[in-house]
Amino acid sequence: MAQILVLYPHPTDPEAFDKHYFGVHADLTRKIPGLRSFVVNQGAVSTPQGEGPYHLVAQLNFDSIEALHQALESPESQAAVADLANFAPEDTQVFIFDNHDVM
Repeated sequence: MAQILVLYPHPTDPEAFDKHYFGVHADLTRKIPGLRSFVVNQGAVSTPQGEGPYHLVAQLNFDSIEALHQALESPESQAAVADLANFAPEDTQVFIFDNHDVM
């Protein structure tokens, strides 16, 4: 399985961020071909020391790294990426990686 991990820092207006994310962006994201699961945190993102620097963490899972890269080329993915400019803080971080089960 391969994954896209998106870390959204605390926005200046959390209410507006959540409204756009769950009202627009999540719908765009769910349309990405090959997407197997789409999970976001519920509640605060914290660290062992206390409050974390992120408002929202999104995990998008695909069958393989190849499927993930194909999905990124799709018009649906491009629409979701373009939408980031409408709500996401500038220092939003996106990571792409292939998972390896070590259990």
